[in-house]
Amino acid sequence: MAAAGRCGRPLQLTLALLKPDAVAHPLVLEAVHETILSNRFLIVRAKKLRCGREESCRFYREHAGRRRAGAGRGRRSSPCDRGRFSPAGRFFYQRLVEFMASGPMWAYILAHENAIPLWRSLMGPTKVFRARNTVPDSIRGAYGLTDTRNTTHGSDSPASASREIAFFFPEFNEQLWYEQEEPRLRCGRVYYSAEERVHRACGDGGAELT
Repeated sequence: MAAAGRCGRPLQLTLALLKPDAVAHPLVLEAVHETILSNRFLIVRAKKLRCGREESCRFYREHAGRRRAGAGRGRRSSPCDRGRFSPAGRFFYQRLVEFMASGPMWAYILAHENAIPLWRSLMGPTKVFRARNTVPDSIRGAYGLTDTRNTTHGSDSPASASREIAFFFPEFNEQLWYEQEEPRLRCGRVYYSAEERVHRACGDGGAELT
């Protein structure tokens, strides 16, 4: 279906991850996907992937805290060394890393005028108990299982979005996208390709829909 671009404020990008617990349940996966579409996000890129433990360690290393004194001494260190527990570390780090490596995920680059705050609002609080009690219609309130298996992830700032997008989509050139694709998606006619699970400007490799 084609739709006219909004041609308003410049689009903001954010990373959205649909975690293994969502992907394991097709109805949940599709419900979250429909939430994205119904809130007028443009899906810029989408891919199904599976992270290994080392990749998960690198992605979540900001949650790890400081390395313990002597950790990794005398041997080649790995990203997971930085995630070993320390007084400053977060208790859920190892559990989160193992969970994120446990199954396939979907990664999306989403665009919207307010992509970061809107996606975080739709997800709801990180803690599922709080989400269920304060925002039961949020994604985590409706589908989250535990504070680790909480269905989705979203960037918390523009800097985080750029870093996280580059992690999962290393082939994506954000600057080039803003120069070439963003104006066409924002101001032109747009169609959604259900097969690719992305939005495209009419004329980008597909027939214009009316």
